[in-house]
Amino acid sequence: MSRSSKKRLPLAPLRGVPAVAWLCALVACMNAVSWSLITPPFQVPDEPEHVAYVKQLAETGHLPSQFGSFSFEEAIVMEDVHLQTIAEQPQNQTISTPTQEHKLQRDLARGLRSPEKGSEYAGVAASEPPLYYALQSIPYTLGSGVTLLDRIELMRLLSAIMGGLTALFTFMFIRETLPGAAWAWTVGALCIALVPLLGFMSGAVNPDAMLYAVTAALFYCLAHAFRRGLTPAWALATGILIAVGFLTKLSFLGIAPGALVGLAVLSVRVRRSGGRSAYRSLAAAFAIALSPPIAYVIAHTASGAPALGIASKGLDHTGNSLWSQISYIWQLYLPRLPGMPADFAGVFTTRQIWFDWYVGLYGWLDTTFPGWVYDLALVPAGVIAVLCLRAVIARRGALRARGAELLVYGVMCVGLLVLIGMDSYRTFPRLDAEYGEVRYVLPMIPLLGAALALAARGAGRRWSHAVGAVMIALFLAHDVFSQLQVVARFYG
Repeated sequence: MSRSSKKRLPLAPLRGVPAVAWLCALVACMNAVSWSLITPPFQVPDEPEHVAYVKQLAETGHLPSQFGSFSFEEAIVMEDVHLQTIAEQPQNQTISTPTQEHKLQRDLARGLRSPEKGSEYAGVAASEPPLYYALQSIPYTLGSGVTLLDRIELMRLLSAIMGGLTALFTFMFIRETLPGAAWAWTVGALCIALVPLLGFMSGAVNPDAMLYAVTAALFYCLAHAFRRGLTPAWALATGILIAVGFLTKLSFLGIAPGALVGLAVLSVRVRRSGGRSAYRSLAAAFAIALSPPIAYVIAHTASGAPALGIASKGLDHTGNSLWSQISYIWQLYLPRLPGMPADFAGVFTTRQIWFDWYVGLYGWLDTTFPGWVYDLALVPAGVIAVLCLRAVIARRGALRARGAELLVYGVMCVGLLVLIGMDSYRTFPRLDAEYGEVRYVLPMIPLLGAALALAARGAGRRWSHAVGAVMIALFLAHDVFSQLQVVARFYG
């Protein structure tokens, strides 16, 4: 292979990644490892179901179902760690007495000797694609000779590596979108590496950890192509990432349309200078990207199930007007407009769900800060927002020139938000915001990284480096105090 062809390979830029980018990835990985150690087993939303999925796939080679019960090994451990009496009940703490510890160790040994294989039941996780769980089968199998809790920690460590990849590709994304200020790449990526919620979710057995990494890599591929042009190799790499996203988590259904639009826009650009070969690359990329959902639809249709499986429920709102659905989705994120029904009466969702819960909501959504912390957090958040806006206004000409690229990112973001809103609407009015959790929008975290880098630049040439350092210190403090809050909640 010639040297010029090697330069066109999508992985070639990774060989030239600055050491500081790997440092950001290491910080994110170690942060997630720290969260994995302080968060008690199963005290992350749906972690018992995700562990059961891995157990079933690793030990039997078969997919689990939404019905039945947990395996004896997992059920007895959940009972011994008092999952039901601790989750969502912050007044209760994890086990601490020698008697409780002795019983746990005895039952862990009993579970290890159990002849039972797999866990047919995986609850809400059973509907998810299998790729994340297949990867987690590797550390699970490698730890087959140790207890279930040890295997869970091994799986959490793999998720932590995925958290590191999220920070790495966020750095790469910022480098492509803001090429003029190398120091700002570090500010944005290092702040993202220290986001507590990213560490919390990447320190757990949950496919969200892999979705964050895959989406960050997808943002990077698109940004690289918009800046340098879409080559056949990069088109195929983007198509592969989209396919991997489909195989990772159902919520990627909201992100994929924007990514596919991005491929189409980039191909049109190449067509103007490169001829019809651009469309052949686009067709190949689309074929790869759409192969998982097409296979999914064919399999479900052949079995008589809804074409999109459980995802069909999010699209089925029979008997509800389109206006009521649009109104609900709008109010889930933004203040109610005149003429809209009050779906969230007395709740300012932008602040109380999306901002406050980003600042601090851990465990089974039961571990929070004192109320004054959320009020205080508005001050630095407001300053960062103003600095980011100042940078945007100062560079509005450059932003207009990149309108198509920004539109693609916007479609990806809106698509995910709408999907979350549609899923939440299925349970309304019985539940107000069933999927109103910040972890579901965290795949868009590279955009936050770019905004933070812009905010540092918005401080001006004289103060930008100092402001960037303060921002990193602020995110570090947020992360440390979040971990201390979790320690106090479970062990204090």
